[in-house]
Amino acid sequence: MALTISARRPVDRAEEILTPEALAFIEQLHQRFAATRADLLKARAVKRDEVARTGRLDFLPETRDIREGDWTVAPAPTALQDRRVEMTGPAAPAKMAINALNSGAKVWLADLEDASTPTWSNVVESILNLRDAAAGTLAYTSPEGKEYTLRTDAPLAVVVARPRGWHMAERHLLIDGEHTVGALVDFGLHFFHTARQLLKNGHGPYYYLPKMESHLEARLWNEVFVFAQDYLGIPQGTIRATVLIETIPAAFEMDEILYELRDHASGLNAGRWDYLFSIIKYFRDAGSRFVLPDRATVAMTAPFMRAYTELLVKTCHHRGAFAMGGMAAVIPNRREPEVTAQAFEKVRADKTREANDGFDGSWVAHPDLVPVCRDVFDAVLGERPNQLDRQRPEVSVTADQLLDVASARGTVTEAGMRLNLYVAVAYTAVWISGNGAVAIHNLMEDAATAEISRSQLWQWIFARAITDHGDVITREWVEDMLDEEFAKLERFEGDRFADARDIFEEVTLSSEFPAFLTLPAYDRFLHEARDGADVASGDPALVPA
Repeated sequence: MALTISARRPVDRAEEILTPEALAFIEQLHQRFAATRADLLKARAVKRDEVARTGRLDFLPETRDIREGDWTVAPAPTALQDRRVEMTGPAAPAKMAINALNSGAKVWLADLEDASTPTWSNVVESILNLRDAAAGTLAYTSPEGKEYTLRTDAPLAVVVARPRGWHMAERHLLIDGEHTVGALVDFGLHFFHTARQLLKNGHGPYYYLPKMESHLEARLWNEVFVFAQDYLGIPQGTIRATVLIETIPAAFEMDEILYELRDHASGLNAGRWDYLFSIIKYFRDAGSRFVLPDRATVAMTAPFMRAYTELLVKTCHHRGAFAMGGMAAVIPNRREPEVTAQAFEKVRADKTREANDGFDGSWVAHPDLVPVCRDVFDAVLGERPNQLDRQRPEVSVTADQLLDVASARGTVTEAGMRLNLYVAVAYTAVWISGNGAVAIHNLMEDAATAEISRSQLWQWIFARAITDHGDVITREWVEDMLDEEFAKLERFEGDRFADARDIFEEVTLSSEFPAFLTLPAYDRFLHEARDGADVASGDPALVPA
């Protein structure tokens, strides 16, 4: 097999990661699993077409025995027994990685997915940082001379890396002229370079698995894990994975997903924006009962969201797996004490609900919020590392409850339309500039927020939704509003709002619904690389895949 790297400029220290041995491992992963991944993506489209015809999802009759069976996942390793606070953030640049590891959180979700733009430099630097962190050598000195090093006075956060979802290709790395799979590249490079060192550290190669839509996709990950452990001569069951239940079809297959990964499963996570985005994507043309109000008004306490989180906690604890709460996206502003106080209060309320519902821990997006989340879970857990013993036998959730989108009280407003426009364009501009996480209106946003923002607008246009003032939402109105909001957007140096607007129009105003905003955005900076342009300052110029 012929392997080609299509990055025009070399990435600093890339030779330490892109070794012949590591690339041979990637080739093996691609040869063995890429075809199955392609088949599973086709199966997604088939299932979505069926839902479009029927307007219905349900629990699978063919897996009833698994749901009703008496089985549990493998016991968690010591390093993952206590996950009461998890810090999230990209694995590059090094400064952010060091701050996350030093944050005091029990776990750091090292994100190579929604909070990271997959420029080749970001991909390689992320693996470098995670390898150096495992070795205890990660350090950074800013241009101003400020030094960042790993703390030695307290434990570092345990790393749980999140590779890209199955849908993303890696177009900078080709095998026989074919794009590789982003998920396999992220996992493969991380596993190859860190697994043995992490075991020496008393940890292990731990992962968050995003965007899955079926237990068959979980089965593929399990097959990858089995092969990878044999390849490096590491005991089976060393890898542990937590699955994000962030798509509506996956919500109907929680038991099955854990079962497929049972020797490697650690838990499930309940998200918010990606889950709502998935509901819109799946039921975008299924009628008014699936039209959501302004996204800011759809709280986790809405009945259909409560059904989802209650089912997740019950399923996890019944199977001996951890139930992990979702993101607290609000962030403090150290220059504005009032904003910080409000952020703390919102996070405290959100985490209190999760802890009282039985979750074993939760996510925060900023180091200053780690103590807030920790205090809440400390009050519920006490000296216990988790609350797996809380079984929730009283919970019984039906398909109708999971699909009761109409239970979300609220309205569609012009203000909500404008917020969606602003966030989608502003985030996309930052994403194609090479940064996957950005603070907007005192919220830490990643790709999931942009996806829910643009998909809501698409659905409102398609459904001709009516605002609280009786106005019908049309494509023409959104176009006019886009002109107005675009004129207001702050133009930060290096951010590319005109390009972002083009992408926004493609994914929001077209008659077809693109599956992911990040796919045409990825195409955009690759096409620019074809002309020899840099994606962003500091990023390598790329050549076409």
